[in-house]
Amino acid sequence: MGIFKIEGGHKLKGEVIPQGAKNEVLQIICATLLTSEKVIINNVPNIIDVNKLIFILKELGVKVAQLSKNTYSFQADAVNLPYLESAEFKKEGSSLRGSIMLVGPLLGRFGKGYIPRPGGDKIGRRRLDTHFEGFIKLGAKFRYNKEEYFYGVEAKELKGTYMLLDEASVTGTANILMAAVLAKGTTTIYNAACEPYIQQLSKMLNSMGANIKGVGSNLLVIEGVTSLKGCEHTVLPDMIEIGSWIGIAAMTQSEITIKNVSWKNLGQIPSVFRKLGIKLEKINDDIYIPAQNSYEIEGFIDGSLLTIADAPWPGFTPDLLSIILVTATQAKGTVLIHQKMFESRLFFVDKLIDMGAKVILCDPHRANVIGFNHQSKLKATTMTSPDIRAGVSLLIAALSAKGTSIIHNIEQIDRGYDSIDKKLIALGAKIERIN
Repeated sequence: MGIFKIEGGHKLKGEVIPQGAKNEVLQIICATLLTSEKVIINNVPNIIDVNKLIFILKELGVKVAQLSKNTYSFQADAVNLPYLESAEFKKEGSSLRGSIMLVGPLLGRFGKGYIPRPGGDKIGRRRLDTHFEGFIKLGAKFRYNKEEYFYGVEAKELKGTYMLLDEASVTGTANILMAAVLAKGTTTIYNAACEPYIQQLSKMLNSMGANIKGVGSNLLVIEGVTSLKGCEHTVLPDMIEIGSWIGIAAMTQSEITIKNVSWKNLGQIPSVFRKLGIKLEKINDDIYIPAQNSYEIEGFIDGSLLTIADAPWPGFTPDLLSIILVTATQAKGTVLIHQKMFESRLFFVDKLIDMGAKVILCDPHRANVIGFNHQSKLKATTMTSPDIRAGVSLLIAALSAKGTSIIHNIEQIDRGYDSIDKKLIALGAKIERIN
């Protein structure tokens, strides 16, 4: 197990290039199973979750080649389906939340898909009903082994149908979409997620020969095709990492430029950080954050307390609420953070309280943050990263704190952030990785 040793209180300066989007690339890699032809993917981040998924595909018989630092080719022309029922797959698949998205393309192309109960962040219940209800509506038979926590779907032929999703699940939409592109007839998915990740997946599938209409909306219409061809696809920059760098700049009072952020795909992110009083400038496709001695939280126009809550796209992403919360601890003013989607995601705030932050945890979903306006620094401490986003939030707190902090279980951070310590060092941070 590794740790980060962080000497806080140093101002940073320079440019940073965000990695490819974790939440997009996991879908895109799974989609390579839909064709026997070669698929090339650019801007693949070197993070634990992606590397685990690539390992599983190799074990499944997919030919994987690393063409350059962040470019890979995949060719699924000799898939070893018996691997899906092996003890090795049950072990490897259960360690990765994104492994659930293997089921859709396997079901669509081969008529069967199996998965152990996926792992990932311990942030509350993350049910799979939406995925499997969609597969069943397409004509698949579902089975579940309670003793081994092992799910399976099988179908001789998938048939297009109308479905209204019970929730706008991103991974659920992606999974059903990947199964439906090879189904016979027309599939209509209403209440589909419409995040940029789903838009990117849809564009990739259409470039492979799929027929998906309504891209960018919550109503997708898919005309099934008999086969798909290869393609080349470039992954968007990671909007969660971009938001993390905005928080780092504000908390450390630093001047940072985030390069090539794909502004049109950031949605509410810039405006929500601006509500905390953080200055952001759009320079071409970059975000420039000037050094600020103070940033003041805006209230609502009727004078009431600002509330920042997560919501399905185009609402604010839940993955950045932890970053918003820690950034607010040094703002001027008060904000209520409302995490609606996951009931365990705010439980890291006790670490911030130990560091001296003024945070009142109202219940599992809401926290009230009273900012210090940089008049009182957080105190360094020793802590453990519980999940990816909370881990980075604690890292941001440590970078701004007085003294030297230790963060354990940094493998959680490495699951979603490519070489964040090296990027920080290049900007002037004092951080050391100790194995």
